[in-house]
Amino acid sequence: MSGKSKRVGLDIFELMDMFPNEEVATEWFENIFWAGGRVCGHCGSERTVERKNRKPLPYRCKDCRKDFSVRHGTVMQHSKIPLRKWAVAIYQLTTGLKGTSSRKLHRDINVSYACTWHLSHRIREAWTQYVGVKFDGENEVDETYIGGKEANKHNSKKLKLGRGVVGKTAVTGVKNRRTKQVRAKVVERTDSATLQGFVEDNVEQGATVYTDEATAYQGMVDFEHKSVKHSVGEFVKGMASTNGIESFWAMLKRGYMGTYHKMSAKHLARYVNEFVGRHNIRDLDTIEQMICVTRLMKGKQLQYKELIAPPVSP
Repeated sequence: MSGKSKRVGLDIFELMDMFPNEEVATEWFENIFWAGGRVCGHCGSERTVERKNRKPLPYRCKDCRKDFSVRHGTVMQHSKIPLRKWAVAIYQLTTGLKGTSSRKLHRDINVSYACTWHLSHRIREAWTQYVGVKFDGENEVDETYIGGKEANKHNSKKLKLGRGVVGKTAVTGVKNRRTKQVRAKVVERTDSATLQGFVEDNVEQGATVYTDEATAYQGMVDFEHKSVKHSVGEFVKGMASTNGIESFWAMLKRGYMGTYHKMSAKHLARYVNEFVGRHNIRDLDTIEQMICVTRLMKGKQLQYKELIAPPVSP
């Protein structure tokens, strides 16, 4: 993974040496998920034993009396894809700055396209964002729009409601200048209540917020708010600018145009989580990035029927 010289990368040959067979891959995942000791993937009990016949479920819980493997209680549950291939997929999605398409992954690990599409979304599920400690100091806030241009659509799919952002989905985001961390969220509208509510959820009161001149940001009394006027060609005014968060949007859009080519409104939040999650760990060594993402896979589920279900109307 390109970037700072202090970061230790991991080439494909080193990756294959790390996972020479399924037994070693299984041990790697067990060491991550069960660093504090083996626990049942069904009930969380620590009272577990090895089964005499270890295949396909090598462990049994003494409390719930169910058999389990390291996959249980993670997004890998019910998956029949070998753990070696899961490790390669985690590596690919973690190190590909502009993402990795399911088509490429399908060819790289020799698994059906439907399986790799589901697998990719399950790894993205690990990057599901949560609101933790709010950002302090200086923060850049901006929004962008994702979706195809109306002029490029087939006539039967055009909304015929105008140009510009018609037919696109809005995403709002904030980048902290000190930590370089980003948070972003797909939103249905870009009015004051929505955008200012996003800022309030993610930025400490009294912190500095830099935005463009959009009227939706006016009146933020709980923050030190400064803005730049993009409409007149002003992109930096003193310390005020949104160049940092816009560079993140640029990476997201390069992934949209160059890798995925389409991010449907239904799944857009998953792709946004992927790019945010990958950005926020990019300063780590590659193996640390893989471990970080793998840890986040615990306690989460994403069934295939959930992915293909029709979108829920708001």
